[in-house]
Amino acid sequence: MARIFMMFPGGRNKALTLSYDDGVQQDMRLIEIMKANGLKGTFNINTGLFAPEGTVFPEGVIHRRMTRRQCLELYKDSGMEVAVHGLTHPFLEQLATGCCVHEIITDRMNLEIDYGCIIRGMAYPFGTYNDNVVSILKQCGIVYARTVVSTHSFDIPQDWLRLPATCHHDDPDLMKLANDFLEEDRYGRPKLFYLWGHSYEFEQKDNWHVIEEFAGFIGNRDDVWYATNIEIYEYIEAYNRLIFSADGTSIYNPSSTQVYFSLDGKIYSIAPGAKCQIHS
Repeated sequence: MARIFMMFPGGRNKALTLSYDDGVQQDMRLIEIMKANGLKGTFNINTGLFAPEGTVFPEGVIHRRMTRRQCLELYKDSGMEVAVHGLTHPFLEQLATGCCVHEIITDRMNLEIDYGCIIRGMAYPFGTYNDNVVSILKQCGIVYARTVVSTHSFDIPQDWLRLPATCHHDDPDLMKLANDFLEEDRYGRPKLFYLWGHSYEFEQKDNWHVIEEFAGFIGNRDDVWYATNIEIYEYIEAYNRLIFSADGTSIYNPSSTQVYFSLDGKIYSIAPGAKCQIHS
């Protein structure tokens, strides 16, 4: 097999996802911008830190957490993913093992009750963790956890529980990276743009134009798959489960997901539970 690459749904070779933390009021405006431009992403919530119902923040307060009801109204049925961010946003690596388990599993259970779905994703509070925390996440059923590391690359993740991003939205190279992302790779390799941040930062720095420009430039394109974090994880896992014959000409898809790949520039698609024959 000369050259085989995973492709995203529809045979696209580019995917984009966003990840924003803390469940703050500015997420309302961010989601409006995302929806207007066809973007999707994941919002990481501390269910132990909701603002009390009826909270009115003093003028000038920037970091305004939403109430539980506001979060439900905003995120539920929005097409966005909600994910774990620790019950009370602690430094997880500083906690005793039992306390760390409590922070993760309680936050996960609260989200599952509120949103009626299985929650398997997470962003590390403060971006900090150690090997013990990673081990705990596995035991708690978390399959990916975002760090605050920026790679400035579009590589497909290899270690999902130490998941880096392409960049933060305040990165001075944001638009250069966006332009590089949209350029075709001459080899046709898959590319993932992963953007992260906190929406309150746009108000704090009075720079909503940053995300508006980015979304307008990179959104609503036929050649990009816009997806949540968990959708991208699950699709890549489905691709990785493909079973190839010894000579690489027969492929079986044991997953429940339709999977796309390219071989020498030709796009193939394998339905769930199906086999296909290819010729290099």
